[in-house]
Amino acid sequence: LQDLTGDGGVRKEQLRPGTGQPVPPSASVAVKYSGYLGNWNKLFCSNGNSKYPRLMKLGKDITLWGLEIGLLSMTKGEAALFVLAPEYAYGQRGCPPSIPPNTTVLFKVEVLDFIDSEECDTFFELTCEQRDRLPLEKVLKVAATEREFGNYFFYKQRFKIAKDRYKRALSILGRSSSNKAEQSQINASKLLLFLNLSLTYLKLERADRALKYGELALEMDKGNAKALFRCGQACLYMREYSKSRDFLARAQCIQPFNRDINNELKKLARYYKEYMKMEKGMCCQMFDPLNS
Repeated sequence: LQDLTGDGGVRKEQLRPGTGQPVPPSASVAVKYSGYLGNWNKLFCSNGNSKYPRLMKLGKDITLWGLEIGLLSMTKGEAALFVLAPEYAYGQRGCPPSIPPNTTVLFKVEVLDFIDSEECDTFFELTCEQRDRLPLEKVLKVAATEREFGNYFFYKQRFKIAKDRYKRALSILGRSSSNKAEQSQINASKLLLFLNLSLTYLKLERADRALKYGELALEMDKGNAKALFRCGQACLYMREYSKSRDFLARAQCIQPFNRDINNELKKLARYYKEYMKMEKGMCCQMFDPLNS
């Protein structure tokens, strides 16, 4: 076993290598873990049944010293076993009734993902005046990290949390600049967030909000096929068939071989045909008594 602390307090056996850089000290991590007593035969904690483990902040949500040391030695996708001596785990008192005093504990850990949130942590501790004085590069980095958090939650299908993180990123980009190059950078970051919010609101079945953010994206880039597509989807959901056709046709002109756009146009045609059939049926019901 690899001795991570030099005193045998935290020992590691790698089960599967990962890729990329090690987990940084300020990271929020998504891990699968199981904690054992004895010779791997008595389970006392686990989140192995969780489909989407939550992001946990090192030093805040993960406070077991030995486990934190172990995580800092891991990379994304890595799996490992750790043996933690009492002084790096639950100490002299243990954690009754599950963990007796002075107990060596064992952990099996897999790092699914992590996001380094150091820049965000520092940013949100500043006053508004201090934030306004920060270089644009740092502000854009914080907004990008918030967007990364949003993407993480989106792909885990936690759309409400994703929406909140995207909006938080937008609030960071509230500043304006007289410098055209800087304003262009701000707008590029905002455009990505508008597109993400439009899609997220579609997932939340809030088509009106999806349309709003799609149109905000189009204000920045009139020829953005993705924004046109999102607007078309939103209008179709709201049964505004003419507006949906207009948005989707414009998107198709830009990307004529895009499968998603073409499939959405076919879906629109099918829905519109069913709508007209239903309208015709209602008219017949209304006028049949008069004809009789």
